[in-house]
Amino acid sequence: MMAPLSLSFSTLLKHKDSLHKLTSFCNALQTQDFGSRLLRARVWKRNFAALSHGVGQLLAQQPSAKNYAASAWIGSSSGQDITKWLWSVYSDTKKQTEDLIPVICTNSVNPDTIFANNEMNLGDIEIYGFDYDYTLAFYSSQLHTLIFNIARDILITEHRYPEGLREYEYIPNFAVRGLHYDVQKALLMKIDAFHYIQLGTVYRGLHPVPDEEVIAMYEGSHVPLEIMSDFYGKSSHGHTMKQYMDIFSLPEMTLLSCVNDFFMRHNIDYEPVHLYKDVKEAIGDVHVKGIMYRAVEADIEKYICYGEQSHAVLKKLSENGKKMFLITNSPFDFVDRGMNYIVGKDWRDLFDVVIVQADKPGFFNDRRKPFRRVTDKGVLLWDRIHRLEKGQIYKQGNLYEFLRLTGWRGSKVLYFGDHIYSDLADLTLKHGWRTGAIIPELRKEIKIMNTEQYVHLMTWLQALTGLIEHMQVYRDPASQAVVQEWIKERETMRSQTKDIFNAQFGSLFRTYHNPTYFSRRLSRFADIYMASISCLLNYDFQHTFFPRRTPLQHESTFWPEQSPVATMNISSEPHRTKADSD
Repeated sequence: MMAPLSLSFSTLLKHKDSLHKLTSFCNALQTQDFGSRLLRARVWKRNFAALSHGVGQLLAQQPSAKNYAASAWIGSSSGQDITKWLWSVYSDTKKQTEDLIPVICTNSVNPDTIFANNEMNLGDIEIYGFDYDYTLAFYSSQLHTLIFNIARDILITEHRYPEGLREYEYIPNFAVRGLHYDVQKALLMKIDAFHYIQLGTVYRGLHPVPDEEVIAMYEGSHVPLEIMSDFYGKSSHGHTMKQYMDIFSLPEMTLLSCVNDFFMRHNIDYEPVHLYKDVKEAIGDVHVKGIMYRAVEADIEKYICYGEQSHAVLKKLSENGKKMFLITNSPFDFVDRGMNYIVGKDWRDLFDVVIVQADKPGFFNDRRKPFRRVTDKGVLLWDRIHRLEKGQIYKQGNLYEFLRLTGWRGSKVLYFGDHIYSDLADLTLKHGWRTGAIIPELRKEIKIMNTEQYVHLMTWLQALTGLIEHMQVYRDPASQAVVQEWIKERETMRSQTKDIFNAQFGSLFRTYHNPTYFSRRLSRFADIYMASISCLLNYDFQHTFFPRRTPLQHESTFWPEQSPVATMNISSEPHRTKADSD
């Protein structure tokens, strides 16, 4: 999640020469050594992230006396004069904003950085835990195509859905993680941290729903708490929304949209609740019946990627004397085949405890399920478990028994997973473990944010927003006509910044300026987050991750401030002629 930032635009303009010097200094640090590059990334993360916020505060609100004086002047001046002055301010602001873009573009965020929501020192961590899927094992996009095709065919053959559905293929870039699905209305949408729907991101089938229709259906754009998804993102107990939080859900969202599209195109009357349940069951069968597992095991090189990086992380942890454990919902045969490919046949020697088919998140809450030992042949043994032994495989169980048998409690444990709810939420809220979220989409989004196109859009968008905020105080018709033109330009740019990430739903982390619902949950349940587990290779085990301290809305910044308008040499009031004074 992009946090609020603290350096004013005026200060940046005033110290632009210093910024260029800092650029030269940081460029000198850039060598083949990652440590130097990481230092450079950290310096710029703090200084240029602050810059983007400063651009957003382009023109500070002027004292009311000045606004009153300006308004009085406007009342005695022609609309042509005030219009000319406002557009001159616009032009000067845009020029000075554009002067900063080359400086920003020479410095970018490193996609291999680990980002902190909460301060954490790796020196305090003695035990490292891992999920398997999308944490240790990363999958190619072909796996989503496989899941989509199998589930689509299950709908046709077992649920008697129309044969015409076979014309639909998986659309890789249609959906993003974290979306909500209204089960009763059959609508897929993105919702922000304040429960507001991002208009323009509501889809019925494969087509957007007009904003006016969305507002009519929800009596606005706010979704009440009582119909939002439950704590784990599920649609249950009266909640009509389902939130899709894991990466495996991308084929499910796409399949739901495709089936909805088919029914609408052919004017087939259907019950959205039945469709949702049938698609959910079909996707579940792909996993539960082992269809996906067998397909991956049969062609593992096609589906698993970046295995050598996960191996390097595990090896580094082992060499530094760290204890490790694996808790996954996947079955042993599937995990064993994958870990043999990633690490080798001796992979179990790296882990102190291995638990499969754990049934998370139930594993973290249900005290009733005991552990069962599993043989290498997959046979379940019936003996009572008195200790969790290295080299053995255990099935199900529960976290309370795990804590009793291992004694691994509190903040000395760091657990990594890709599912914000099922992997991380209970651990951080109830048990005090430290948590790390694996967000593969982060790498792609950072690369987009580093492009000149995105920097240009966001820099001017922030500046224009500040200009609108400052100039809205002039209420005469001529001024308001200009401000309305700026507002239209801002709305166009906001849509462009959405589309640059995903044409349908935009960024995983932002709904325009607000964080997404996904982003807010990420900041609450994950101490740190990163694109892949391999990011750990860039840090030693005494490293402390610091979250960026940013001012709350009511707090003042601690940077030296001057009037932004004065620094930019832009008058805060229209120029008054002698005739005007008289």
